[in-house]
Amino acid sequence: MAHEPPAVWALPDAETVERASAEVGAAYAKRGFGAGMAAFIRMSSWQGEFTDDYFAQPVPDPAQLGLPTEDDGSRDDPLLSNRAREVTSNRPDLEALHNGRPRLILGVGEETGNTITARATRGIADELGLPVTMFRGHHGGFSSAEGPWPGKSVEFGARLAEVLTGDAD
Repeated sequence: MAHEPPAVWALPDAETVERASAEVGAAYAKRGFGAGMAAFIRMSSWQGEFTDDYFAQPVPDPAQLGLPTEDDGSRDDPLLSNRAREVTSNRPDLEALHNGRPRLILGVGEETGNTITARATRGIADELGLPVTMFRGHHGGFSSAEGPWPGKSVEFGARLAEVLTGDAD
C-alpha cells in the first residue's frame, strides 16, 4: 500500500515542485530546522499546481507555527536536507508495480484535497490504471486524535482493515 507518496515525477508541474522543494532546502540550509519546516509546511499545504501566486508568498514565520526560531546548527534532517530528493525523485518500475504481488493500493486522505501528495498519488494511479482508495482524515489521518496534528486513527484503521481484507467498496 502506498499512502500519498511524494512522487514528484508523477506531477504535471514537476519542474515548479522542484523549485518549491529547493526553497525548502534553502530555508533549512540558511536558517535551520524551524525555517525549513515552515517552508515545508507551506509547500505541502499548497492546494493545486505550484503557480506564481505560491512563489509570491513569504515563507511563514516558524514561531507562528509553533516551530523553533533558534538555529541549532544541525543540517541532517532527512525531510529538509538534500536527502529528501532521493525519495521524491525516485521513479519505481511501474510495470513491476502493476504486475507485482501483493496488489498495490494507492490511498489518499479525504481531507488532503489537492496537495502535492494527493496529486502525486492520483498521478501514479493514472500511470498504473489503478483506482485511488480514499481514507478518513488528512495526510496524517492515521495519527491520534489527541496529537498536535489530530488525525482520525480509529476511522483510518477501520478503513485500512476493510481495504486489506477486500471488504472495501
